[in-house]
Amino acid sequence: MMKDAALRLGLAAALISASLAPALAQTETGLASIHNLARVGKKLCMTDHYHYGSGNGRTKALAERAAIASWQSFTDFEYGSVWARFSNAAAKRVSCSQSGGDYSCQVEARPCRR
Repeated sequence: MMKDAALRLGLAAALISASLAPALAQTETGLASIHNLARVGKKLCMTDHYHYGSGNGRTKALAERAAIASWQSFTDFEYGSVWARFSNAAAKRVSCSQSGGDYSCQVEARPCRR
């Protein structure tokens, strides 16, 4: 009886671990190491690589948010969520323009992680 319960518990732990592995793998892909990295204050930043994002919206604020979301989404895809916070990025640049009542914004920044 005890042996059977221990076996079931071990199997359950293995299944839980296996189901969490993909989520944990998404936090960092390991690809960041192909770039030069340097400390900037308390952050580790890419020194030679920028990411870009663009977005549109009825207001400048909405267009900026869409551009930042675009930057974060691609950075998450390429390097993982630990690198994908625009608020942590270095050398941030945001530019927006208005045409026909709508706004278009572009952002660029070097990914950083804490």
